[in-house]
Amino acid sequence: MVWFKFVLCLAIILFAGTKLARYGDAIAEKTGLGRVWIGLVLLAAITSMPELVTGVSSVALVGSPDLALGILFGSCCLNLAIIALLDILQRRTPVLSAASSRHIASAGWGILLIAIAGGAILAGGRFSGLALGWVGVASIIILVLYLVGMWWLFRYERSHELAVAEAASSPYEEIPAKKVYLRFALAGAAVIAAGIWLSFIGDEIAVTTGWDASFVGTLFLAISTSMPELVVSVAALRLGAIDMAVANILGSNMLNLALIAPIDLFYTEGPILSEVSSGHLIIAAAVVVMSLIVIAGLRFQQKRKILVVSSWYSPVLIALYVLGAYALFTSGLAL
Repeated sequence: MVWFKFVLCLAIILFAGTKLARYGDAIAEKTGLGRVWIGLVLLAAITSMPELVTGVSSVALVGSPDLALGILFGSCCLNLAIIALLDILQRRTPVLSAASSRHIASAGWGILLIAIAGGAILAGGRFSGLALGWVGVASIIILVLYLVGMWWLFRYERSHELAVAEAASSPYEEIPAKKVYLRFALAGAAVIAAGIWLSFIGDEIAVTTGWDASFVGTLFLAISTSMPELVVSVAALRLGAIDMAVANILGSNMLNLALIAPIDLFYTEGPILSEVSSGHLIIAAAVVVMSLIVIAGLRFQQKRKILVVSSWYSPVLIALYVLGAYALFTSGLAL
């Protein structure tokens, strides 16, 4: 029965995620905000809700800050590996060559946020007194920088879209704006509900199969919470909205790190980044390196795929994800 619920939940995410990408594309066009901004904010906020709920439940119900942070960091790492999948699915040209180089800014901002989180983990309890109540200052700084980054990226994207706006024919012209917003909201609600449900189903499967205390179980949970990002990004790619697909992934990573603050709020034992194992630095380093590779792919755009079905960075991203997972496995932590 539990596997039936798992498949049903995946089907809901697949259907609603496809609709979400389509109507997100329509909103980007009708509002003039552009696909990058819609992916960075709207789609990222929707697809990252499972990580928030699972992270909060990990500290509030289970009392495991390592599990909560492992889910957030693991999701960031897996999201960057999704870019490799998008590249393989993009048959003609490398996916990052077809994307705007403006994504470099959001990728760089993500590196800044995870570097601060990694620094707080490395410091351990030495700065545990730097807190507002029990919430660590580092968590608050990450949240503030995320909001500042979103504001700056909004202004940057808005000015760009206004500069390049064209009076081209639109496939969404015949759909009223109100209907687009309503359908986007409904699809978003379905993705959020199904994504949260999937995270609990994943936990139930881990317990039922005896994986709950193992690396396999927590890895399965991390993959389950990242399913909305995968589905929505692939759906956006199928629509030809490559910028929205890439922005959804990079925006989700930025938001995952900003979610440390609300999760820290629910963890009342002290600053969460001072309480977790230094083993998380492994996956933080992997995320930084993978982000730098994505930036290189965006900066040095190649016209052809070197490996026929994939670009040079796809196997590198996959290898780094696998190596990061293996390193965490040997350290006794989970993704």
